[in-house]
Amino acid sequence: MIVGGFAVGKTTMVRSVSEIRPLSTEETMTQAGIGIDETGGVGGKSTTTVAFDFGRITLDERLVLYLFGAPGQERFWFMWDQLFSGTLGAVVLVDGRRLTDSWYAIDRLEHHGMPFVVARNNFGEPEHTPAQVRDALDLSPEVPLIDCDARDRASSKAVLVGLVEHLHALSTAREATR
Repeated sequence: MIVGGFAVGKTTMVRSVSEIRPLSTEETMTQAGIGIDETGGVGGKSTTTVAFDFGRITLDERLVLYLFGAPGQERFWFMWDQLFSGTLGAVVLVDGRRLTDSWYAIDRLEHHGMPFVVARNNFGEPEHTPAQVRDALDLSPEVPLIDCDARDRASSKAVLVGLVEHLHALSTAREATR
């Protein structure tokens, strides 16, 4: 699951890393969204996800990673709980210029007890240090914070590898305490 605020790069990440042509529900933004969708800081954006994006990565002959990119606008948040069903973990994609847009995603994941990593999608030179981002988002030290460029396949893969490694570490730690 890839979640985050409006226009942080969720669709872009799914597109950059999927081995199949991604299912995308991008639609042209219309006048109906004015006053409803917060578009500040995302000038030039003309489309938006209205359901979810879907992609896939085959890890080996038995393991497949399915990618779901959730829509970021508040009016679509009701879908997130349904998309979380059966999800093993999530990536919270954040835009360092608009960190407050990430609060809802982190809150929902913590509410569900779902493991996650935070990926700072860098649109140019980062405005804040990783420590400042971690502090602003009130992230526990156990939550990995990864820099990325969602447009770049290798960078997006590194985020997903980070998520899988985090899930593995959590699973291993649980097994050790049993």
